[in-house]
Amino acid sequence: MNKTRSAGVSGRSRGRRFATALTAATLAVAGAAACSDAAHEEDRPAPAERAKAAAIEWGPCPETAKGVARDPKLTCSTVKVPLNYDKPDGTSIEVAISRLAAADTGRRHGVLLLNPGGPALSGIDMPGMMAPALPKSVLDGYDLIGFDPRGVAHSTPQSCGLEVAGVPGLFPYPAANGTIDANVQLARTEAQKCAATAGDNLRYFTTANTARDLDRIREALGEEKISYWGQSYGTYLGAVYSSLYPEHTDRMILEGNIDSTKVWSGEVEGWGKSMAERFPDAAAVAAAKNDTLGLGRTVDEVTRTYLALADRLDRKPAPVPGTQQFMNGAILRTTTYALLLDNKNLPILAQVWKAVANLADGQLTAADGEVLKQVFAETPPTPGVPADNQATMFLALVCGDAKWSNDVAGYATRSAAHRKAWPLTAGMPANIWPCAFWKAPIEKPVTVTDKGPGEILILQNRRDHATSWDSGQGLRKVLGDRAAFVGVDNGGHYVYKQGSACADQATVDFLNTGRLPDEDVFCADVKQG
Repeated sequence: MNKTRSAGVSGRSRGRRFATALTAATLAVAGAAACSDAAHEEDRPAPAERAKAAAIEWGPCPETAKGVARDPKLTCSTVKVPLNYDKPDGTSIEVAISRLAAADTGRRHGVLLLNPGGPALSGIDMPGMMAPALPKSVLDGYDLIGFDPRGVAHSTPQSCGLEVAGVPGLFPYPAANGTIDANVQLARTEAQKCAATAGDNLRYFTTANTARDLDRIREALGEEKISYWGQSYGTYLGAVYSSLYPEHTDRMILEGNIDSTKVWSGEVEGWGKSMAERFPDAAAVAAAKNDTLGLGRTVDEVTRTYLALADRLDRKPAPVPGTQQFMNGAILRTTTYALLLDNKNLPILAQVWKAVANLADGQLTAADGEVLKQVFAETPPTPGVPADNQATMFLALVCGDAKWSNDVAGYATRSAAHRKAWPLTAGMPANIWPCAFWKAPIEKPVTVTDKGPGEILILQNRRDHATSWDSGQGLRKVLGDRAAFVGVDNGGHYVYKQGSACADQATVDFLNTGRLPDEDVFCADVKQG
């Protein structure tokens, strides 16, 4: 650990283990729905095309991390793809894929590829994670196909040798006084480390090439078209695929959406506003329990308590008794970000705030200690996967997809402005990332357009702090008549099976029939509290 870093930046190294745990715990798949209909017999691949799938030899899946369960029916394989699609006969890499075969081959519609987002989350186990939430018609009608995107987990995993494991540990919070000097130095160091350790080939691990890999998977499966369900970053991957290969795009669901016109710095800068829209959901839970938590009786009071606590920990990190860990403002904020992804975590988050407040006051109880153990818990390593794989591939994608400004003074100015406008994120979203010192992308971002078949359903929560309502609306505008929009008056990162029967029904109807709603839908049926 570099002890000369400011409190805000030192959370990057002190929190590297907690970031992995929170990523695994809170970026869980929300579930999805899709199904086949016998009336769509004409949509099925011809027998000769289906026979091509026999070229894939399905067998055992890679070993999981200790204690991680897997659907016993899941089988796995690999598909070889070019590292560089400009040189298709050059170096090849392997992409790991998985399958839960359709239960009723007589009703089989095709394949449904699944991506949990991240960027850089493993998707091998996504079919098994989603299957329990899917109706029988989906399990009868679709092969559920998971995959680890290139460079991720079991698909030729990449590593920069970073201290940070998960994405939250990369968040560049400024120092306690708002300065970004330490962030600049760390960003430069991490970019240089990736260039030296992972090498020049890391530049080919991009969203565009991942989309091209999906089409190689389609070919290997012997399918004329693929259906697709993408969450979070997976929405951008899906939009890119549908733009590169509209003729091979079947039914597509995009949930928790990225605005393709803002990739990536513009998307990240939107976190300040979206966090301000989401935070009151958690503050209301804490306010309702003020008699036991003492964080405030109203949303405004809880918010002020939280901001004061984060600022205090920026200036004086609190040691956690019995450990070598410190709680600082960066860790508090990233913990909050992660737990806000799912509504069921809001009561837990309120307990975390109380425990951290007691820790800062030197009044930590045994119950508080148990809460903090979960914050700092280590996630067991996945055999064969570098510890920093997700952090490495997050940087490879967000830095390699599109060019970022290298104007250091500009980052300082914007971060200061964001710090004032959106105090909950303390200037982090507009701050400098290693992308400022990254090599130029190998190609321009794929232009996502409204050209192509109209079979894309956009699912978006009104108060999603990770991929905002504004982002969902932005993607809706870009896709035009290709898509329909289902918005939900809810918070959190996931839509399907999160309390809106309206959204669930619209999703299932689309996947049953292949027909989009006649007009955009806004669902207000989620019960709050």
